Amino acid sequence: MITREQALDILHEFVQSPSLRRHALQVEACVAAYARSYGEDEQQWSVTALLHDFDYEIHPTLDLHPMAGSPILEERGVPAEIRRAILSHADYSGVPRESRLEKVLFACDELSGFISATALVKPTRSVADVDAGSVKRKMKDKAFARAVNREDIVNGAAGLGVPLEEHIEFCIRAMRERAASIGLAGQ
Repeated sequence: MITREQALDILHEFVQSPSLRRHALQVEACVAAYARSYGEDEQQWSVTALLHDFDYEIHPTLDLHPMAGSPILEERGVPAEIRRAILSHADYSGVPRESRLEKVLFACDELSGFISATALVKPTRSVADVDAGSVKRKMKDKAFARAVNREDIVNGAAGLGVPLEEHIEFCIRAMRERAASIGLAGQ
């Protein structure tokens, strides 16, 4: 097993974009909170979240990301369970989501980005001022954060067997706990 610090080293080696680094930390906040909630291995789940898009800058196309990144992670000693979860977060990879970790990673990926976008349009630019209602209203606005796949957000919650509003609130709370380190503490 690799540590969170080793995962951050890999992330920083391959990801130069501050926004993509923040995205990894935001997904980690949600995934780690679910690990605690389910009594799972928080370090393993954190590492998975941190590395899920580590290869996006070097493999920015659907035919490569995240598939071409998996051998890099294998060379770095990342366990197969984590690599599989990373592969499963992309529907087009052909790797079905079976484990709880795989389902949680998928459920938190797009949603954490959408919560972040919602926070950043608030006057305070803080996740503290975001609630499930504001997220759901923004989801109806197709022009807002148009790159975020709303269907993935809905399907992610369904895959967890959790009502959408409950999943959104859970992730908001998780992101509030780490607001400063994920760039959403506001101005």
